[in-house]
Amino acid sequence: MDELTVTSKTTPSSANRAGRRRKKGQKSLWAWLMGVLAIAIVVPAFLLGSMYVAADVPEPNEIVNKQISLIMASDSSTELARVVPPEGNRSHVELDKIPDPVINAVLAAEDREFYTNRGYSITGFARAALGQLRGDDSAGGGSTITQQYVKNTVVGNEHSIKRKIHELIYSAKMTKEWSKEDILEAYLNTIYFGRNSYGVAAAAKGYFGKDISELGPAEAAVLAASIQRPSQLDPWNNREAAEERWNYVLDGMVTTGTLSQAERDTLVYPETSDPAFNRAYTEATGTNGLIKNQVMWELAELGITEEDVETRGLRVTTTIDPVVQQNIVDSVHNLMQGEDEAIRTASVTIDHNTGAVRGYYGGEEASGWDYANAGVQTGSTFKIFGFAAAMQQGISPNAYYSSAPVKTGNIEVGNAFDKSCGSCSISQALKESFNTSFIRLQKDLENGPQDTADMAHALGVARSIPGIEKTLTENGQTPYEGIILGQYQSRPFDMAVALGTLANEGIWHKPHFVEKVETADGEVLYQYEGDQGERRVSKVAADNTIKAMGPIAAWSNGALAGGRPSAAKTGTAQLGDTGYNKDAWMIGATPQLSTAVWVGTVDNTPLLNTWGGNMYGAGLPTQIWKSVMDKSLQNQDFEYFPEAEAIVSDPKKYYTNQAPVPVAPRAPAASRAPAEPSKPAEQVAPVEEAPAAPAPQAPAPAPAPQLPPPPNINDLLNGLLNP
Repeated sequence: MDELTVTSKTTPSSANRAGRRRKKGQKSLWAWLMGVLAIAIVVPAFLLGSMYVAADVPEPNEIVNKQISLIMASDSSTELARVVPPEGNRSHVELDKIPDPVINAVLAAEDREFYTNRGYSITGFARAALGQLRGDDSAGGGSTITQQYVKNTVVGNEHSIKRKIHELIYSAKMTKEWSKEDILEAYLNTIYFGRNSYGVAAAAKGYFGKDISELGPAEAAVLAASIQRPSQLDPWNNREAAEERWNYVLDGMVTTGTLSQAERDTLVYPETSDPAFNRAYTEATGTNGLIKNQVMWELAELGITEEDVETRGLRVTTTIDPVVQQNIVDSVHNLMQGEDEAIRTASVTIDHNTGAVRGYYGGEEASGWDYANAGVQTGSTFKIFGFAAAMQQGISPNAYYSSAPVKTGNIEVGNAFDKSCGSCSISQALKESFNTSFIRLQKDLENGPQDTADMAHALGVARSIPGIEKTLTENGQTPYEGIILGQYQSRPFDMAVALGTLANEGIWHKPHFVEKVETADGEVLYQYEGDQGERRVSKVAADNTIKAMGPIAAWSNGALAGGRPSAAKTGTAQLGDTGYNKDAWMIGATPQLSTAVWVGTVDNTPLLNTWGGNMYGAGLPTQIWKSVMDKSLQNQDFEYFPEAEAIVSDPKKYYTNQAPVPVAPRAPAASRAPAEPSKPAEQVAPVEEAPAAPAPQAPAPAPAPQLPPPPNINDLLNGLLNP
């Protein structure tokens, strides 16, 4: 049987069916691919569109960046300090105030198509990618200026696709809603240039110590070159790389037509300042840091917030006179030479006619302890407040008081070096600082020690100071009699204020440091308009107190140059019962200025002079005071305090009926020979005792008259002095 071979044949109908199946499958695949493609395009486009619509681009004036605030002296040109918040060393400058070379250099370095792109740049991306392939870092990144600004101020710099998408969206929308000028100004004032400098103004100071207006093309190119990698491209870190990038920027300026090739060929890389000495981010040095603290506290009282200070680029003009301030600093530095390392000093000068603080020295450490703002015992300087209270109550400055030892409680009080006038006027007792006379005077006040405290408060001694909630009290109650001898703590600042009220005929002006506050864009937030002042004590009482203080500067070897009139008082406080002193004072005024000087030691160690003996108010404090006042007033006319109206007190009440007891006259301080030739003359200068009880004293040439008993403590709490 022959082999049967069967051959399969495709009929036309079956071929058509297969073709149709293939075409249908191809169409389905194509449709599926198109669907997927549509989803891949349409959905992201929809999402991006939705994100674009939802993106809320702030207005140009709504993005607030931290920037420095400047604290200036009264001349508006001497910088005392600056407030630099974290990432805030910037000073905003308007675009039309930025030199063209700076603008052109930044555009050449970071975004040559800035004015034509839509907030992002395809060619920029391509150039950056090509640069990466070639290993050419100078080609930069692909981000436009708008993208960089958006990253720094709106979306942050997180490394993620999501953040990059937001950056592109906000950049595109910002370009639609902001002008190119607004974007460029905002960028130039926020971009980081290194050296802790944000914005071109801070960078100009940080790299060259110049104002932005002074920069030319070569310097501008240095700043622009640093933007890409601020630390690595600082010429002090990598001069070669910095200069390579600098050349790229200048060549770009030639390419963009903003710099001629001829000028380009003449430019050399400029020298920059040493970053270690860069003052662009210095907040304050020395005692200026303590002035800054006072200014900041006062701004808060004026309602100018910390946020205002950190974000509005404030320019605070203070009352500090740069001449007076420098005089204080120089006087302290010069006169402290050779003194013990433990000695500290404070000095405050106030224009008592306005309350303006003209000079302030609280120590050498900008962030250290402020001795001008610290409470210390005031010694015999506090006698002026008891004296003024007596004048207010009609006790004559010519009323006679015994200077013999006197008991207060169980303590017998005497005078330094056993001094005595027998019985003399309270004015003479103030000059020679007789403790005993003033204890007796205070007993004659209607409310005793409380009147001394109330007068001090009225004149300007603060009721509360750091560390002491209620000053001039004994646990909130009536102070001890030692208040008139300086038993309680007050600040050098307050002593200058209170003395100034007396020097201003009893009119108190609120002490202040801040004269004017402006924002970076020129808005005036505050302007001191002056005040009428407040009468805190009668004119006759103030004038008579000042008159009694008139001879004291000369008596203490501190007469002002040319015999300029002054009113002064020294003071010294003892270090417990050690026999040493711990605080020494000189406070004094002319009709123009009032100055308080304190000298003490760290941790209440003995206050010794260069000879190893006790220091007194008539020593170093008086020398500093005289130096400050002489230098600060040398170009001013002599002015005189007004004549004091006479106060005539009841001759039967205040011991005016007691004739003075004659004692041997004393020569002026300057001509007296020292008791011990081996010691300096300062040792026999007039001195004052602190409230600590001295050893029992020998009887004075004349006995003390019988005094009335101390007032009842309940009486002391009533009838507070009404200045």
